[in-house]
Order: sequence, then structure tokens, then C-alpha cells
Amino acid sequence: MEGTIYLFNPIATQKTDLRVAIHKEKAGLLGVPVSDIDRTVRVAIAGFPAAVLNVGENEDKVNVNVNLARTGFQSADVFDRIYVNSVRGGAIPLRQVADIDFETSPNAIRHLDKQRYTTVNAQGEIGYLYADLNKQIIAKLEKLKFPPGYRWVAAGELENANDSFRGFGVIVMLTTFAFIAALVLEFGSLKSTLIVLSVIPLGAIGGIWALYLNGLTFSFTAMIGFIALIGIEIKNSILLVDYTNQLREQGMPLNEAIEKAGDTRFLPIFLTTLTAVGGLIPLVLEPAPLYTPLAWVLIGGLVSSLFLSRIVTPVLYKLLPPKLEVKEAPLVSDLH
Repeated sequence: MEGTIYLFNPIATQKTDLRVAIHKEKAGLLGVPVSDIDRTVRVAIAGFPAAVLNVGENEDKVNVNVNLARTGFQSADVFDRIYVNSVRGGAIPLRQVADIDFETSPNAIRHLDKQRYTTVNAQGEIGYLYADLNKQIIAKLEKLKFPPGYRWVAAGELENANDSFRGFGVIVMLTTFAFIAALVLEFGSLKSTLIVLSVIPLGAIGGIWALYLNGLTFSFTAMIGFIALIGIEIKNSILLVDYTNQLREQGMPLNEAIEKAGDTRFLPIFLTTLTAVGGLIPLVLEPAPLYTPLAWVLIGGLVSSLFLSRIVTPVLYKLLPPKLEVKEAPLVSDLH
């Protein structure tokens, strides 16, 4: 698969095992115990522990193993020279009571939910998105025909994303409800709350474009960036709407209050956004899958929200002006 590196397949290289199939009925007729066959094969291949000697004054223990005479490693023809003893005292060739075969087997057998499984892992090269690689791999896997009893499951990055987003919708709903409740308590007006919340899609536009232009996906860290972006956007919007309400309560006409509030609050909001973007720049200069999507979402969302809210928020305030109680100006008398 183009774009993948460091492929690891634990069952690609299998080990060779020795399979001894004992003919139990034939061994019983010849009077050869099955345990003796097993012991004889072990003696021929690896040796069999026969005794423990105490050596020297300190009586150091030395294990004594008994095996067939050999020079170096045993070869496969050793099984043609092995005989097993019967209960009648005769020597019977091993080949008459057992079949000796070599077979391959995995280096390790792993289980999950009482089922055998193995994993095939790979990493993505720089310039390739995990989401695109997963789609291509899954498309190829769906075309493969597996033997009965075999199945595949997409894991890795896709599994981590599913685990991360599990229950995420409930968290978003609770967070949205908390935002709305706090704003209603702050302003005491549903219209003011709607005007403040109108900046959320404005920042989302910039965050989505930032991810798209940099070839990033909606990962878990990117979603965390959107949540953080909403909090910053709402803070800036509260400054603008609250100041506009204050000017109107002081008796200033609607259009004049909107214009003055926009001119007065734009510079503090601009400087706050510039400071936040400047602090995020180092995070995007050194790309990393953990925090780069979050940083790009915040940068793109803050920039788009800054300029779009300068137009959208005053227009919405003009269309949905909250009802406010105008405070009477205090009487000031000149004393001469």
C-alpha cells in the first residue's frame, strides 16, 4: 500500500515445529507405552534429564542430560535411527508407531474474547493522511475473500478515533446547554444570547478551511480545538454585545450604539486574537499529530471570526435588538 511504512506482520515469518503423530492402536498392539515414545523423541532431540550430581567440596549441583550421540545439531534422519522398547523387551523402530512431520506455526498465539487473532500494523508516511489510507485499505479488504471462520476488523487509528468520539455527542449537548444557560443568566434576554452565539459558525468556517488547506482530518484533537475556539469566540462576542447594551441603556440610539461599540471593542478583540494566534504559531511550525490540528483550528477560527463577526454581529444586533430599560441620565446643576 503506497504511503505506508514500517509494516509489521507477526505471522509473516513462522517457525517450524515438529509434529509427532502416534498411532496409539498400533503402539498398544506392539506393547509400546505412549509415554515411552514421547520420552524417546525428547532424548533424541533435546535430551532428557537423568540425574543431578553434586560436584566439588561445595557440592555444586550439575544437571545430567541423556541424549543420542551427535556432532553438532541433530538432523532429520535421526528419527530413522530411533528405537523404542516394548513391554516384551523388543526394540521397535519409531517410524512403525509414529509419523514424524514438520509443520509451520505462528511464533505466538494471541486470544481476544476466546478467539485467536493477529494484527498487521503500519505507519503512514509524511504527506499521507491516516483517514485516506484507512479508506483505501478497507476498500481492498472488503474485496478479499477469507476462509470460513476468518474475519477482519479495522483497528489502530480508526479504532482510537471511534473510542475517542464515543459519547462525544452527549458532551457537546451538555456543553451547549451550559453555554446557553450561562448567557441567558448573564443578559436576561434570549435575543442577546442568540447574537452572542452567532459567532460560533463564523469561527467554524475558518477552522474547517484551516484543516482542509493543511491536509488534516477531523481528529479528536481537532474537535478539542473547536470546543476551545467556541469559548474564545463567545468571550469576544460578549464584550461587544454587552458594551452595546450598556450604551443603549445610557440612552444612546440603536445605530449609534452599534457603531460606537464596534469601533471601541474591535481593537481589544483584535489584540487578543493576535496574541492568541502568535502563541499558536510555534505549534504549527513543528508539525505533530497530537497538537497541530488543534492549533490550526484555533488559528483559522480566530481569524475568520475576527473579521466576519465585525460584519455579522452588528447586522444581527440591528435585526434583533434586545429590549432594554433606558436609564435616566442624572440631573446635573451648575453652581455659580
